[in-house]
Amino acid sequence: MSNVYNVAVVVGSLRKASINRKVALALAELAPANLKLEIVEIGDLPLYNEDIDGDSPPAAYSTFREKVGSSDAVLFVTPEYNRSVPAPLKNAIDVGSRPYGKAVWSGKPGAVISVSPGAIGGFGANQHLRQSFVFLNVPCMQQPEAYLGGAGSAFDEAGKLSDSVKPFLQSFINAYGQFVEQHKK
Repeated sequence: MSNVYNVAVVVGSLRKASINRKVALALAELAPANLKLEIVEIGDLPLYNEDIDGDSPPAAYSTFREKVGSSDAVLFVTPEYNRSVPAPLKNAIDVGSRPYGKAVWSGKPGAVISVSPGAIGGFGANQHLRQSFVFLNVPCMQQPEAYLGGAGSAFDEAGKLSDSVKPFLQSFINAYGQFVEQHKK
């Protein structure tokens, strides 16, 4: 693997101290040499509205589109809200999918890991996001699927990743590195 691919990481939780953000940062540390992960913030994106997305879209839209558009791949780390993705994440997907025909997502190899303190690890959010990938033309890594349940115990009080979770995240990010490599050739 000689190429290094820039990966836009979209975290579905807006809390700075969220478990999802911690997982995204842990994945960045564990990433194989062919991946460089960078979180692309979504908290300042106005709700998507075509009326404000004309010749002079909001600066936040343009910045977001530029960061995702210039990436080689996308990785989503999300909690589950009401058996689906959080509203800010859905909004980011919508912002990135417009203007029609110029989606920043198209063709970028993607993956999703859902993270939840609950037992089923955000299964509903994970599956809903995968459905969106079809329309967005995001080739999605099918295996390994990644659902991190019981995530409240994934980090100790100092923020250190648990030794019991680390192999799971390492396996996931290594597989994603191979997936990106295959799809970018």
